[in-house]
Amino acid sequence: MKILAVDTATEACSAALLVDGNTLERYQLAPREHTRLILPMIDSLMAEAQISPQNLDALAFGRGPGSFTGVRIATGIIQGIAFAADLPVAPISTLAAIAQDCIENTAHNIILTVVDARMSEIYWAVYHRNPDDFVELIGRESVIPIQSIEYSGSKGFGIGSAWKIYEDEMKNQLSNCFVDYDSNYLPRASIIAKLGALDFSLGKTTSVELAIPVYLRNKVAEKESERKK
Repeated sequence: MKILAVDTATEACSAALLVDGNTLERYQLAPREHTRLILPMIDSLMAEAQISPQNLDALAFGRGPGSFTGVRIATGIIQGIAFAADLPVAPISTLAAIAQDCIENTAHNIILTVVDARMSEIYWAVYHRNPDDFVELIGRESVIPIQSIEYSGSKGFGIGSAWKIYEDEMKNQLSNCFVDYDSNYLPRASIIAKLGALDFSLGKTTSVELAIPVYLRNKVAEKESERKK
């Protein structure tokens, strides 16, 4: 199986190539540099593996939520490659990607994923580890104020940027629901490639026409004052 994955949804920019179980990755923390970096990353990976897009089985990308501009960059690049090479696409949640990274590097089974969404809101999702060591969503992903978090399940491990930015508020809101937290997790294309390979094996990829961003906010193009109406 050969899958190319990209992610530009946060300050991290990355591309990865999964070839028969082996992963090559380019990763850089570079806010506002994604448009300059991502295509050379892809070219470098393809040259190192000595394959062309026509040799791939599928594509995967971080479909959001995240930076609106960043999510659009990854979407546009993957759509272009998919159209040109006639490839199926696996849109992967960036929240699921960081939760998957966490369960692969810790023993935690419940992951409380909380990423800063700005405008005093957060992207919120809870995942659990399934018997195959992949994350599964509990409930749904949402964008909400911290005060609107509702969770009464087993204690989990917190990850995501909101744990650092809103540390006191998060601790207060989830005081009896978390065991610890790490605010440094960011999505990586290597994890998105792995989740994309899973979707491909399960027949869950989509056509390029349906490979679209997920912002969670409905009014992404309006000014902040308009969103509050």
